[in-house]
Amino acid sequence: EIKNPLGGIRGAAQLLAKQLSKDELTEFTDMIIEQSDRLTKLVDRLLGPNFRPNFNWYNVHQVIEKVCTLVGLDPSHNIVILRDYDPSIPDIYLDQDMMQQATLNIVRNSVQALIEHPEIAGEIKILTRIERQVIIHGECFPLCVKIQIIDNGPGIPTDLKNTLFYPMVTSKSNGSGLGLSISQTLIGHHRGKIEADSWPGKTTFTLYIPIDKEEPQT
Repeated sequence: EIKNPLGGIRGAAQLLAKQLSKDELTEFTDMIIEQSDRLTKLVDRLLGPNFRPNFNWYNVHQVIEKVCTLVGLDPSHNIVILRDYDPSIPDIYLDQDMMQQATLNIVRNSVQALIEHPEIAGEIKILTRIERQVIIHGECFPLCVKIQIIDNGPGIPTDLKNTLFYPMVTSKSNGSGLGLSISQTLIGHHRGKIEADSWPGKTTFTLYIPIDKEEPQT
């Protein structure tokens, strides 16, 4: 039932793309097609047998940029997305779809928190750096990519801070409480971790992913 309308959306976007005369407009139809395919694969993973993650070497900034584009195309807000990337970060061994979903869940959390407070001129900053000697689940990794998602929203309620990554925990009236739990699971598949730090006016989610010189043994 979900895949049928996704197929219709994809087909309509393909037909629309053929009618467009400007290349810059096809960027949006390409995005519709790409995200429809991603959601179809997600449904397949949920309904079918467990699929092995599709790990390969990717530039992490390309994954983040897809998230920024998706959030930027949302007409329900005028939140500013700022980037501060470290171009020296090498390719990371990751599953592109998993990484995109994990990051998107966190960024959307920030967007929703800011939408609920229209008196704030909302900003979300995404920062990447290389971090050395990071302890993840008791193991020390010499090099990790650090991705920080920082917003200037109201902050996380104090009573939720210790259970933030538990399923069904949310402060939003229409939230499912699954986004951060899913993000933590997906980052865990990359041998990484997520940390959160929050007070009124600044909330920071920090993702750590090990930087490997060769394909890690699994």
